[in-house]
Amino acid sequence: MTASGGGGGEGSVFEELRDRTQQAVESGHLAEAAALAEEALGWARHQGSQNQIDQAICNRAAISIALGQGEAELPGLRKILMRAGSPANSWLAAYNIAVYYFYAKLFKKSLFYARIARDRAKFLGVREWLASSHNQLGGALLSVSRIREASAEYEHALDLMPPERSLRRALVCDNLGYCRILQGRIEEGYALHYECQAVLRRCGAKHYQVVPRLHLCYAHLETGRYRHALRHGAAALELALESGFAEGAKNALYLLGEASILSGDSPAAHAYFTRLQQEFFPSANYLPSFLLTVDVRKLINLHA
Repeated sequence: MTASGGGGGEGSVFEELRDRTQQAVESGHLAEAAALAEEALGWARHQGSQNQIDQAICNRAAISIALGQGEAELPGLRKILMRAGSPANSWLAAYNIAVYYFYAKLFKKSLFYARIARDRAKFLGVREWLASSHNQLGGALLSVSRIREASAEYEHALDLMPPERSLRRALVCDNLGYCRILQGRIEEGYALHYECQAVLRRCGAKHYQVVPRLHLCYAHLETGRYRHALRHGAAALELALESGFAEGAKNALYLLGEASILSGDSPAAHAYFTRLQQEFFPSANYLPSFLLTVDVRKLINLHA
């Protein structure tokens, strides 16, 4: 996540670059956002304050992490967090570290830094940042199957957000919707998923559509709507491949194989599982046959 505040007057070059970066992120144009973030950091290093340099480092790191290239950013983020020169930048550093560890599947570390981010956001009194921190806590908790606690964090996040539909709110709705499906609260889950889908269709941000499509695929599998599951799973796979989201593509292949089995199409299921094995587990030749005999839904956690 990029963030505003903490340096320079309104209308300065830095603020303009920062705001354009945020707009590109929210539109799903991450390559453009990365270039703008780098430009903002260059400006800050030559003409800005230490506060602006730190903010620009955090903003660049957020985009690098989203692109799967965030490991090199960790030392700079930790330095900003330990220095604590600006409470806002301290929050942003902690939050971005939490996100990095979430993607790296180091969920205990993600929880640790997400709690630091939550506490800094409480101190600052910034509702948007507190909502983001609760959402990140929810993701880490859900990844270790603490579903009730994750749901509570997502609920806190939504309570702190404006009621108007936005991309950020839509993604939290989707996360809570997945929890509701896992809890057997099917109608609530579908309502939250469809609220998310309405926003995603309007904004057209393909990068953010993979996980919500996977969640809907899973929901339809749970309710026996296999044709709909196949449609959303195929869309998730296409979008994941288009955006280079390997984890999304892997989960889509798992779910598409399961949807094909439940639809009575064993050859299609075998083809999906074979593709999964060849692309992600090349040494596990036994995998396609094994997956045909088990309930795949019990083997995967879409947030783990």
